Amino acid sequence: MTIYMRYALVIGDGMADNPVPQLDGKTPLQFAKIPTMDKLASAGILGSVQTIPDGMPAGSDTAILSIFGCDPRTCFAGRAPLEAAAQNISLSPGDAAYRCNMVALEDSEATFESKKILSHSAGAIEGMESDALIVDLFSNPLFKEKADKAGIRVYPGSSFRHIAVQETPDITGIILTPPHDHIGEELGQHLPRGCANAIVLEDLMRLAHEILDCHPLNIKRRAEGKLPGNGIWFWAEGTSVELPNFTNKYKKSGAVISAVPLCRGIGVLIGCDTISVEGATGELHTNYEGKVDAALEALKTYDFVTIHIEAPDECTHNGDTKGKLQAIEWIDSRIVAPLTKRIKASGEDFRILILSDHKTLTSSRAHDGSPVPYIIYDSRIDRKTGLSYCETDAEKGYFIPAGTELMDYLFETKI
Repeated sequence: MTIYMRYALVIGDGMADNPVPQLDGKTPLQFAKIPTMDKLASAGILGSVQTIPDGMPAGSDTAILSIFGCDPRTCFAGRAPLEAAAQNISLSPGDAAYRCNMVALEDSEATFESKKILSHSAGAIEGMESDALIVDLFSNPLFKEKADKAGIRVYPGSSFRHIAVQETPDITGIILTPPHDHIGEELGQHLPRGCANAIVLEDLMRLAHEILDCHPLNIKRRAEGKLPGNGIWFWAEGTSVELPNFTNKYKKSGAVISAVPLCRGIGVLIGCDTISVEGATGELHTNYEGKVDAALEALKTYDFVTIHIEAPDECTHNGDTKGKLQAIEWIDSRIVAPLTKRIKASGEDFRILILSDHKTLTSSRAHDGSPVPYIIYDSRIDRKTGLSYCETDAEKGYFIPAGTELMDYLFETKI
């Protein structure tokens, strides 16, 4: 029987963290029960990697670009264009794309500036309701007039993540902040600023809150004990981008499995196929088993497959430490364990890279750009290091100074 080498990448978004006092001073990776990842760490290569280049914002956009071998310092033109690619949205020269989050703003009599951001995802709003709200908003005569004048159109994302495209704006100097980095803070200090077009976006955000706050769907959501989708938030601005082709660079065919538009969009732009899994949500409760089934099926055709799981990051942004621990444990038991067991059972050799794209800190509910732990496991070798998969043990291993080198190590073009 011919033995083929297969390659897999598992990204647990935001798994890595700093020590958490309520977890006995341990990080979530140290506290969680992750026997499979610990076993792979002991048998494989364990180390830490700098996925975020110095001076660049800590986020999944810059980190996942690095992981796929694309240097963000030369090819990052904003997050939204990457997500737009996942929806097959083409940007004309000079157009700008923005992420247009559906957010929950504080229910109070306070001024718009003084209201707090309660949730960057409107309480993980369901896709159908989020789409209905954003379509109704852009159809509202008052809002439509302003949006048309600004040259802005929206593409519903069937989650809290929508994409807005603006025709040939001047975004030089614009400052748009990620809402998930400022949960619980007054929104005034985080409104768009830096150029004339920022005033246009802020005006639309103000009007959106006036219209959405009393929308029947939000009245219904409040009655059900849910957060309302009573605001929109423009951020992650950028223009069109071209990324290096993955297959040409690494001589490997690839597929990407993710519920998150960012990861799928990067996959599209590097020439990998993207695979949709029914029931994949980007939240804690997602179709873990479906992702494993899809990955195993993909490995019959492709040399390399990525499984991306958003849940640890979302739980941390939501202040849900228990959920983050559950997400990490489910990545271990419902993704890594069955994936590795079933590849082994097929008789094929494989190498698997497991890592967190960036740290998402329980302390601040925001991203952090310091190094993250990685595992590179090879089914042909057991190194018996005795190390476990956590930040502290990873510091004892091999440090990779740039995330762009990871694929070379996975594919053994660097040793």
